[in-house]
Amino acid sequence: MNKIAFIGAGNMARAIIIGLVNSGITPQDIIVANPSEGKRLNLAKEFGVLQTDDNVKASEFADVIVLCVKPHFITDVCFQISQAIDIAGKLFISVAAGTTVEQIQSALSKDDTANLAPVVRVMPNTPSQLGLGMSGLYASNEVNTAQKASADKLMTAVGKIIWLTTEDKINNIIAVAGSAPAYYFLFMEAMEKQAISLGFTPEESRMLVQQTALGAAQMVAHNNDVDISTLRANVTSKGGTTHAAIERFKADGIEEIVKNAMNAAIARAEEMAK
Repeated sequence: MNKIAFIGAGNMARAIIIGLVNSGITPQDIIVANPSEGKRLNLAKEFGVLQTDDNVKASEFADVIVLCVKPHFITDVCFQISQAIDIAGKLFISVAAGTTVEQIQSALSKDDTANLAPVVRVMPNTPSQLGLGMSGLYASNEVNTAQKASADKLMTAVGKIIWLTTEDKINNIIAVAGSAPAYYFLFMEAMEKQAISLGFTPEESRMLVQQTALGAAQMVAHNNDVDISTLRANVTSKGGTTHAAIERFKADGIEEIVKNAMNAAIARAEEMAK
């Protein structure tokens, strides 16, 4: 792995750094740039990575530059870097939602559209903080084989990945994986509230819901050759209690609710990219 700069020191930067260090990457080959001192110093202290408040200095150090800033800052940051240093040969990886490869390349190009920077756009999700992430990646045409391998290694350090053939599928990844942990949290939250109303303590309710969700997810993960619908059917005896609950979900339109929610996420992602 090449030298890596993280521009931004938030949760996703931290998650990827944890994954890289745990996979054997030398901490001194990683630098974190962030304007506020606290987060970058914490990362330096905890993992032994280098740190600076200077985006340009960090970018000059690295071969791979991971853009972990808020979407509304990303083009300004890219412009700042491109105006200060020679970016030839550097790979830019963006984890910002709603910012396209074209927008990033435009900010980096210095109006030289014949020599666009290689950019990989990544849509991760928050379980990456535990090494259990699911990310979708899209590479611009300028990304070479070695750079694609670097991006692959970077993101497999925090979970599983799929490569996308077209950039528009990034918005679909947002709906299916990027935003999806919150869907599960919402469902678990509703179950927890109902468990409390049934007389369980908050602590008992949390444990009941949490462990059941974990067990169900593990059953799916350990039975890759079995359809999820089959796993559900296997615990749904006709006329039984589970069947009654499932039929209620269906009657209330759970599939339509999920479809509409995912489409809303896609629509918002498309709006953000305009």
